[in-house]
Amino acid sequence: MVVGGNLADPSAARGVVDEAVRELLTLDVLVNNAAVAPQTANRHRIGEVGWDAWVETWNSMIRTNLLGAVNVTWAFADHLIGRGAPGSIVNVGSRGAYRGEPDHPAYGASKAALHAFGQSIAVALAPHQIAVTSVAPGFVATERQMEKLTGSEGDAVRAQSPFGRVGSAEEIAAAVVYLASPGAAWSSGAVLDLNGASYLR
Repeated sequence: MVVGGNLADPSAARGVVDEAVRELLTLDVLVNNAAVAPQTANRHRIGEVGWDAWVETWNSMIRTNLLGAVNVTWAFADHLIGRGAPGSIVNVGSRGAYRGEPDHPAYGASKAALHAFGQSIAVALAPHQIAVTSVAPGFVATERQMEKLTGSEGDAVRAQSPFGRVGSAEEIAAAVVYLASPGAAWSSGAVLDLNGASYLR
């Protein structure tokens, strides 16, 4: 089942959870993966972009990457608490939250805030037996990144990792599945780096 919605709209974000509950009757796991990703078209390096583009890009990324996750999380947690049921939340953050993103500062800031949000609610939701973790992937070979990987920047992107490649969606998904499982509940509050040793902290 697929439920669509514009997560930048708070009412729509809550509606996505409400509709999913109506169709499935119950929910146990939330993965906050919706995001406006860094692209050439939304590059907004300070000093090189105009005011209107600067403001619009910041608003767009914060609304979707942070507030979308915040609002969906509220609705999901409200559902679980109302049922008195345990559950798991996994936030998909980014390596950019730590190393900085000079060409896409709103993206880096939104993901850093998502990590901090996850750790805050990990403490708040633990008494309800709801575990909250985050993952911080590096560059991942997704369809929307293939142009960069097959273009002139591809070799430099792959060289960021000593493995000489980028991560796969399957590798990220495997970590998310583990963190969402009941066996990973004691990991609550953690942020798991998934970047092929391209950035160590």
